[in-house]
Amino acid sequence: MSNASELIASDIHAYLAQHEHKEMLRFLTCGSVDDGKSTLIGRLLYDSKMIYEDQLEKIKTGSNLTSGEKVDGFDPALLANLTDGLEAEREQGITIDVAYRYFSTTKRKFIIADTPGHIQYTRNMATGASTADLAIILIDARHDHGVMEQTKRHSFIASLLGIKHVLVAVNKMDLVEYNEDRFEEIKKEYLSFATRLDIPDLHFIPISALLGDNLVDRSEHMPWYNGSTLMDFLETVNISSDRNLQDFRMPVQIVIRPDINFRGFAGTISSGIVRVGDEVMTLPSRKKSKVKEIVTYDGNLEEAHAPQSVTLTLEDEVDCSRGDMIVRPQNMPKIEQKFDAMIVWMADEAMVPGKQYLVKHTTKTVPGVIQDLQYEVNVNTMKSEPATSLKLNRIGRVNISLNQPIAFDRYRNNKSTGAFIVIDRLTNGTVAAGMILDKRTNDNTGAWWDESPASSTLAREISAVTPEERETRFGQKPVTILFTGRPGSGKSTTAYGVERSLFDLGRATKVLDGQNVRMGLNRDLNFSTDGRSENVRRVAEVARLFNRAGLISLISLVSPREIDRQRAGEVIGKENFFVVHLSAPAELAASRNESAKKRGPEEMAESDAVYEDPANADLVLDTSTLPPQDCVAKVIEMLDGKKLI
Repeated sequence: MSNASELIASDIHAYLAQHEHKEMLRFLTCGSVDDGKSTLIGRLLYDSKMIYEDQLEKIKTGSNLTSGEKVDGFDPALLANLTDGLEAEREQGITIDVAYRYFSTTKRKFIIADTPGHIQYTRNMATGASTADLAIILIDARHDHGVMEQTKRHSFIASLLGIKHVLVAVNKMDLVEYNEDRFEEIKKEYLSFATRLDIPDLHFIPISALLGDNLVDRSEHMPWYNGSTLMDFLETVNISSDRNLQDFRMPVQIVIRPDINFRGFAGTISSGIVRVGDEVMTLPSRKKSKVKEIVTYDGNLEEAHAPQSVTLTLEDEVDCSRGDMIVRPQNMPKIEQKFDAMIVWMADEAMVPGKQYLVKHTTKTVPGVIQDLQYEVNVNTMKSEPATSLKLNRIGRVNISLNQPIAFDRYRNNKSTGAFIVIDRLTNGTVAAGMILDKRTNDNTGAWWDESPASSTLAREISAVTPEERETRFGQKPVTILFTGRPGSGKSTTAYGVERSLFDLGRATKVLDGQNVRMGLNRDLNFSTDGRSENVRRVAEVARLFNRAGLISLISLVSPREIDRQRAGEVIGKENFFVVHLSAPAELAASRNESAKKRGPEEMAESDAVYEDPANADLVLDTSTLPPQDCVAKVIEMLDGKKLI
């Protein structure tokens, strides 16, 4: 069936071991009706030799559809039947439910969600997108109206659900004679619409799903396209940095107590990493303990991470049951009864503000009400509009009030602990899916990092120069390195040394030093907790702009709080953000500083702050033993090893 058949025949154990450790990519296909989503998946599986003989024989005889052109003796239009499994789908030639298919190549394992294009089944699309790493949005090249409304709706939902990687596949290029100008027109129109979406990684490929152009093999009909094929893109897109390994969260699914000698808390780790001996806290009781064992069916582990399902035993007897959450004491989620959220309404009966619903969040179900509908989003203009209620498939921002507090993160930080569903108390049916936002309306107590109210009215401009062109010009990946450590640990010395070395190598780079930015850009900020957070945020925003210009940003900041460093990574993009911890004993770092009279305000104030060591630094440099030139060399070695320069 696949290229792995020889390995299967010769050494089945080697094949299984190889298969077990492949990275998994979940992606969905979406877009307007009849854009060719099911045909794309069928053709992709067929061309990559991922269809079993009995499946192939079944789809050959399972439909009377005909396209007129035969491939290997059968009509490729029948490949849509591979995912359209319902009888009603085959009869009408449309997708109704979400169809999941699994396949693998030598590089990756894949789970595909084929979602419906009809507006009537938008709720099914949202379901399929909720677990996806990547979205393939198909656009029919023949449409005179360009990007259809349902395509915009699906794009907005993909953005709302935090899908970072989006591939726009302009389909049916064979029916427009493989016209490059038509492809560029659609690309330009979609980019104009996408400026209001939060899609950090956006790509375009011209294809013909029916005939296989640019799916697995490069098309001979489009020599003007120099990018990767769809399969190449799926096998190489970087998703490893998408997973949140910073914030440890484990909602408790069940308490396991087979006898008086064992009491374990079982659940799936939503995010982060946990190790034996780590200090943890149970919410809402706030009782602290340490991890005694990490138990699994295959034996105990020393370390576990998302999304593993494990059972934790603790050193102390603590009050913890289903619906509670295990976290780290120094890195806690919010615990509140009220929050703002974006919701996708999925019920035929319209949303009723003030009506009692059930809200299911992780493993906990709590009664509550949707107090107010602040606005509805117009998917065509991406602007907020006043509304009194939400109808089927509509999207809006709401205030939610629960009968008891829940522990949550904002959805952008953590999909698992930032998502919820709304359940009708009478029918027990799911009526909405929600994504928690950072701050409540008219709440002035939120952090500096909370979403700006103006964000819904602003649009990000798209440069005519692509990131790929900048990478080619400068010969580097535009990333940001945060040099963090106590005052006197050697941050600035190392950062400027790295800048010098990169410049000598012909690379484009710039240092953002904390002392300098406090003298200009951030001269209005004090040294309170909020002031320090805002200082890091502003510098991160500048670094992101430098990255978009193709430069490597080198930030030298004390940045004493771990939460601020994590949020800086979110601003820049975690795949482009690296933390270098300059480690030195506090006494040594203090002795390296000049006298208090000569030290700048940045170092004087920050030296009084409680410094939290980075939880997962990309590189730790012990400057008590390493001379500056060796620190610089190790940073350059890291960049080279990650193929960033």
